[in-house]
Amino acid sequence: MTFPDLVADLKARMPNLRGRLLPNQSLAELTWFRVGGPAQALFMPEDELDLADFLAHLPGAIPVCVVGLGANLIVRHGGVPGIVIRLGRGFGEVKVEDGCRIRAGTAAPDVKISRAAQEAAIAGLAFFRGIPGAVGGALRMNGGAYGRETKDALIEARGIDRHGRVHVFSNGEMDYSYRHCGAPDDIVFTEALFQGASGNPADIAVEMEKITESREATQPIKSRTGGSTFKNPPGHKAWQLIDAAGCRGLRIGDAQVSPMHCNFLINLGGATAADIETLGETVRRRVKEHSGVDLEWEIKRIGVA
Repeated sequence: MTFPDLVADLKARMPNLRGRLLPNQSLAELTWFRVGGPAQALFMPEDELDLADFLAHLPGAIPVCVVGLGANLIVRHGGVPGIVIRLGRGFGEVKVEDGCRIRAGTAAPDVKISRAAQEAAIAGLAFFRGIPGAVGGALRMNGGAYGRETKDALIEARGIDRHGRVHVFSNGEMDYSYRHCGAPDDIVFTEALFQGASGNPADIAVEMEKITESREATQPIKSRTGGSTFKNPPGHKAWQLIDAAGCRGLRIGDAQVSPMHCNFLINLGGATAADIETLGETVRRRVKEHSGVDLEWEIKRIGVA
């Protein structure tokens, strides 16, 4: 799949652009599943000012999609029309501030938050060790693990809208619920401020090690996977519903429901995006037939088939 080239015209419109803007760039290498087609144009801004300038001058008819570290993501093989934005090194700083606070760029891996907190004797942020991906994804989906969610630690989030304007959202303005953020869809989050509490570094290290051991023992984290596939329905555990419907180990092509944890789909090596998505929809259908429960995707799916 090859899209018409947008890049030449956009660069002509934006002579002061500093970030990388690439046409028909493969996205498969940017996802944990290692599948998918190209972005019509992939933009990697140098910093927040570069991102704001790009969005301010981008024609409104061109769609924009943001990806992070690709943990909870399926990119369909037809590719993603318009602009795909991926934040990089200019958005990866993590700083400890007074009052047991940590300020982080949204390209920083979630685990970097927990490590910085442990080193600074800040308790309450170790749960980020159990969330795959980056801070931006945790903000956008209220990522959580081991009893806590992003909403439990967030003070405020900063982002840029489709017109290049800066916004700062308080915790309440993020309108959080389970795996949901009510902030406007066009916001590209660039920074977050988290609140912890005074703690003991040794105790925090033990907590993080327990999370690491639990993940390694119960989740296929060394496989090509996308993390938790479906949200837990009210009153249920998604993995239990999937297991009860007889889907543990189910395969379509080289896509498989993980035998270790059946709310994880894995790419055994040769799966396509269509295989993985079809497997997920097959699981949803079987669970509905068996228990009457509609599973809702937690993994984000983008692009055209």
